[in-house]
Amino acid sequence: MDKNTIIGLVLILAILFGFSYLNRPSEEEIAARQRYQDSVAMANAEQIKEQIEFEKKQRELDSIALAEHTIDTARALSLYGDFAGVAFGDDSLMTVESDLLRLQFSTRGGRVSSAELKEYRTHDSLPLVLFEGDESEMNFVLLTHNNRVLNTKDLYFKPMLTKTDDAQIMTMRLEVDSASHLDFVYTIPDSNYMTRFEIRAHNMAQHLDPRTNSLEMQWKSLIRQQEKGRKFESRYAVLYYKYAGDDVEEMSQNKNDAEKPTGKVRWVAFKDQFFSTIMLADNSFTSTALESEIMPEQSRYIKAYSMDAVVDFDPTGQHPTMMQTYYGPNQHRILKSYDKDLKGDDQLDLEKIIPLGWSLFRWVSQLLIIPMFNFFGRFISNYGIIILLMTIVIKLILLPLTFKSYMSSAKMRVLRPQIEEINARIPAEKAMERNQATMALYQKAGINPMGGCLPLLLQMPILFAMFSFFPTAIELRQQSFLWADDLSSYDAIVSWDTYIPFISSTFGNHISLFCLLMTVTNLIYTKVNMASQPSGGQMAGMNIVMYLMPIMFLFIFNNYASGLSYYYFVSLLITIGQTYLFRLFVDEKKLLKKIEAAKAKPKKKLGFMARLEAAQKAQQEAIRKQQQQHRKR
Repeated sequence: MDKNTIIGLVLILAILFGFSYLNRPSEEEIAARQRYQDSVAMANAEQIKEQIEFEKKQRELDSIALAEHTIDTARALSLYGDFAGVAFGDDSLMTVESDLLRLQFSTRGGRVSSAELKEYRTHDSLPLVLFEGDESEMNFVLLTHNNRVLNTKDLYFKPMLTKTDDAQIMTMRLEVDSASHLDFVYTIPDSNYMTRFEIRAHNMAQHLDPRTNSLEMQWKSLIRQQEKGRKFESRYAVLYYKYAGDDVEEMSQNKNDAEKPTGKVRWVAFKDQFFSTIMLADNSFTSTALESEIMPEQSRYIKAYSMDAVVDFDPTGQHPTMMQTYYGPNQHRILKSYDKDLKGDDQLDLEKIIPLGWSLFRWVSQLLIIPMFNFFGRFISNYGIIILLMTIVIKLILLPLTFKSYMSSAKMRVLRPQIEEINARIPAEKAMERNQATMALYQKAGINPMGGCLPLLLQMPILFAMFSFFPTAIELRQQSFLWADDLSSYDAIVSWDTYIPFISSTFGNHISLFCLLMTVTNLIYTKVNMASQPSGGQMAGMNIVMYLMPIMFLFIFNNYASGLSYYYFVSLLITIGQTYLFRLFVDEKKLLKKIEAAKAKPKKKLGFMARLEAAQKAQQEAIRKQQQQHRKR
């Protein structure tokens, strides 16, 4: 190493030492740096401590969870025994759709949790769902071999869906172990509201009480408000049931009710105005208890129904429990179709849940009204026109009776001067003598005083049949005509929200136009009819009553189906037209001449007149004897 190199190295080292000395930190900077390093060290220490604490707590929670799981498992084994494996699970939904239905099945309970009718909507255009979620409950009580009581609504099922050419089959399986299970099998056919429900056991005898040969069934449902008029809908929401091989019965429609049918029950219907859920047993339900409860006005539900019953059950699986469930409309044609291949006591009579009145009125509806309604419905889509045509046909059918009634009134009207002469000649104190003279006049003239009433009585079955038919005809539901947007409900032209005592509870918070037109037309008809009646003090009081009747009808029909008010409105118009037509073609002067000619001919007293005269004579003789006995005393 030469001299220059050594000098260069020395200079470099001197520069480095000098630079380091000149740039060394001050005591304040050294203290600040020390504080920073200390704080970083402390933060790291805290983080490490927190991590250690977290891991410690996590280990504690894991141990607690493990202990709780062990306790839950022990509790499940204690409570559910062989069924502990299906006591816990996830409540999930499976949807099955046909052409008509959309059903949802819940894994918890293996039940139908929702039923929607795809072809219908509510009054406010929402999907028409019969029930959903907790609104309905289906449960079967299981008694295990070690005396535990379990409810299927608390257990979890495994869904399995299969399809055939014309149906879908949803099997909800309660898998007790690898060799034993209980299946709820639902068959949903295409284009049919009737579904099949079967309970099939497989190797379940070892898990259930050896005495088990039946299951307790619990069915509950809340009935949603689907229509515009709640009060009217509630009136037609009724729980129906049918005894096996016997009649169809109904529970109260306007109060809470509970019944325990004593015999075997074939089916039970949870019915709303236009839709129903019906449970049918292939054999029968026994030990049945039924309840119907009216829900509060502010509730979204109309009624609450429940059924407790016992169904046959074979735990060996050789004989499955067979039932059917109907989710659908209360349409006479559809419900009647399920009796097509059944005879005698096997017939279901499902159509009887449609209230068509007493037996006579129901026959008129089934033999005349419904066939005519369906016939016109094949060719005409406007139900307002159909109602008009039905009214004309019915009026033509009743025309002979209407004409006979008019002629009887006309005969009595032309004899009014002679009757007034009798009343003037015989004082009112001799009422019996006056009546005998009047009856004698009628006998000579060939007039039956009941001739005007009898034709009207014969028309009553048709009038009452129409009264029962229109509010229950689902075909009119949401069908519009003129200003009415729904012929099955009221057609309000004026509405208000303020509650008015008595008015709101009876009349409603609206005015229905067809009902108003019917009332006005009825007043006109009453005036036309009263104009041809005799006058007087007694008749004046009767006339007031006759004019009050249409006003009463306004209160009664204001909440009814507008189709019914429209029918009565058109019917009254035609009746008024018939009355003026009869007056045009019936010459009362000629009629009086015929009566006078008939009076000259001798007549044998027959029928009503003979019986009436005999009754009057017997009454007069009894009065005479009483007077004689009174004189002797």
